Amino acid sequence: MITAVGNPVYDLIVTPRISTDGRVLSGCSTNFALVLAKLGIPVTLIGSAGPDFAEKFEADLKRFGIQYQLLPSKQTGGFSLRYYGDHGERELTLLGEADPIKSFDKAHLKADWIMLGPILQEIDEKLFDWIKNNSSAKIFLDPQGLLRGVREGKIYHESTPQVKKIISQVDVVKPNELETKVLTGIDPRLDPYTPAEEIKSWGPKIVIITLAELGSVIYDGKDFYEIPAFETEAVDATGAGDTYAGGFVSAITKGYDLERAGLFASSVASIMVENTGPDFELDWEEALRRTAVLDKLKRQSFQLLKK
Repeated sequence: MITAVGNPVYDLIVTPRISTDGRVLSGCSTNFALVLAKLGIPVTLIGSAGPDFAEKFEADLKRFGIQYQLLPSKQTGGFSLRYYGDHGERELTLLGEADPIKSFDKAHLKADWIMLGPILQEIDEKLFDWIKNNSSAKIFLDPQGLLRGVREGKIYHESTPQVKKIISQVDVVKPNELETKVLTGIDPRLDPYTPAEEIKSWGPKIVIITLAELGSVIYDGKDFYEIPAFETEAVDATGAGDTYAGGFVSAITKGYDLERAGLFASSVASIMVENTGPDFELDWEEALRRTAVLDKLKRQSFQLLKK
């Protein structure tokens, strides 16, 4: 059993290629859970949603076969995402903010993996300590929502000692390039190895840094695994990192080693960026076909960056 914790959101998305027709289901833990459900792996999603979208949220999750515990909130979270630039840069404007998650049914702590995917400060150190003290599950953290704040309706990013403390206690942490720079002050597009080593020194067992079209790097304290991105035509980068996380945990639960799990995760993310919203098609056959392509590329000449 796998548990995903973090508030769902309903987003408006505008990219140079596509615009959503109204607000669509998204969110870090939500996109993670979508991957597992589409791959046939049981998953439970825990998050807060308000009366504005609660009924739609429940209908959507039942449609995708995701178990859930819906927590009450004054409203449902959401962002307006407007993409610009060549590397998935985007401006986030707040449309709604759901209430923090204080606790949930302890039955969900009896999981093999717990994925923490906050989108805007709904998971804090107190909740993390409660989870850590009551579960033996391995913990995968996407820190995006721990690093975000709101100022005059706009999202800004900053790190705090509490974020570093949480990262120090997880099994896997997966920041993207922006989050890596916020955490370490180092631009991972120029050097992903030094920030990976720095974050690893804080205590997590595995560090994954995703770098959009460049690929990703996985570091376990001994070896760096350089993972290429699957070359494709991206129409919407929303959820790429979330689905990478879903692919990675799915692969690990099937017994894949770190490198092959990274290749599979990259393949899953490539399918997500070819679509927008939650209704993307995903199955093992296509994800494994792309994994084989990436594996061949890696065995030939792929190098993320010159060390």
